[in-house]
Amino acid sequence: MRFQRYLTGVAIAALLAGTAMAQTAPQEPAAAGTLNPAAEQAPPAAPTAAPQFQMADGILATVNDSVITGFDLRQRMLLLIAMTQVQPTPENIPAIQQEALNALIDERLQIQELANYEDLKVADEEVNEEIAAMAQEAGVTAQAYLAFLESGGIRPQTLREQIRTQIGWQQLVGGRFQSRARVSKGAVDAAMRQRAEAASKKQYLIGEIYIDAARVGGQQAAMNGAAQLVQQMVQGAPFQAVAQQFSAAPSATRGGDAGWVVAGTVNPTLQAAMDQLEVGQLSRPIPVEGGVYIIYMRDKRDGASASLVQLKQVMVELPETASEAEVQAATQRLTALQPQLSCETMLQRATSEQGLLGADLGEADVQNLAPQFQQVARSAPVGSVSTPIRTPLGLHLVGVCGRRVGGAEAPDPRVIENQLFRQNLATLGRRYMRDLRDDALIEFKQ
Repeated sequence: MRFQRYLTGVAIAALLAGTAMAQTAPQEPAAAGTLNPAAEQAPPAAPTAAPQFQMADGILATVNDSVITGFDLRQRMLLLIAMTQVQPTPENIPAIQQEALNALIDERLQIQELANYEDLKVADEEVNEEIAAMAQEAGVTAQAYLAFLESGGIRPQTLREQIRTQIGWQQLVGGRFQSRARVSKGAVDAAMRQRAEAASKKQYLIGEIYIDAARVGGQQAAMNGAAQLVQQMVQGAPFQAVAQQFSAAPSATRGGDAGWVVAGTVNPTLQAAMDQLEVGQLSRPIPVEGGVYIIYMRDKRDGASASLVQLKQVMVELPETASEAEVQAATQRLTALQPQLSCETMLQRATSEQGLLGADLGEADVQNLAPQFQQVARSAPVGSVSTPIRTPLGLHLVGVCGRRVGGAEAPDPRVIENQLFRQNLATLGRRYMRDLRDDALIEFKQ
């Protein structure tokens, strides 16, 4: 709930303050505009009057044996608008309504599932603590916070019900899947290696919003909805809040924060857009198979400040004046030896055979290595031994025995483990929700 609380508190604080943010015009073909980072802390003011939605007050849908009424939907739409600062217009009302209805359906299913666990009850005190924290971040008392919502047409009970369900669902998913979400040491090591290998590649720090076409009624509806969200964010709606409420990507729970993305690891259409976007720019809607992306370019970098590699070598000394026959003989000897070597055996083998020299070269920045070694140091798999490499000193077999990112960007294994655990838990939670939807009887009333 912590991030949800922050975003809601920020949004309500901005409503109370009534601060507006200016935006600049688009600068690149892929960009819709430049977002002002301050908008995350001070979104623009909302309309002074609660938006009016024309809809029936009767039953709109049933979810198993639970009903969703026009009143329920209108309340959720108002709360969605308050949280995201998306200003309602005739063009975006359908998208807001669809997102609110989807959220209500999921909430009804979560409530029904939580009812199967009698020992999982969210106390009023837990709900009150969340509301008090949200109010504190908005700079008001809990009473003033709820009164402000009520003045905008939002019943305090609507917020309480949403918070209670969110807390309960997080507890249920965490308790049910904690053991399955645990991360093995091998997975952490693999992630560390991937990050180290990506250290020298171009990287993008992005925010993402993904509109799932199947969830909103088709690809054209996803494009229309994404276009409306882009327009609202360029006008000042905070990206993080919009992402949390509208995005179907796993990063939605983090306000759309996708972290550092390595060049060449994403859909080519997204890669092309990221190459064009400047820091601070928001993309136009980017259609992909199954939905539409919106990308916010937070930062770019050419690579980490240092890529550190651990090397060992076995060599045959050969001066630059060595004859072609001598070079060929040494090459044949090392080529035959290379498949038998590993980082663990290189030095021992070198000391046991006449004419071979072994050395532990330690850890070094790739950029500081001899040019002949750099390609192997950058790209060879950890644990591998190279084919013979010629230098002015001789002929070398180089073992890549470790690789990591150096400098401020060096990954912490504990941080990596926590990130992977949260990702696993979020994936399991989404599957759980999908299964509940698949098994549910959901009917919409005409």
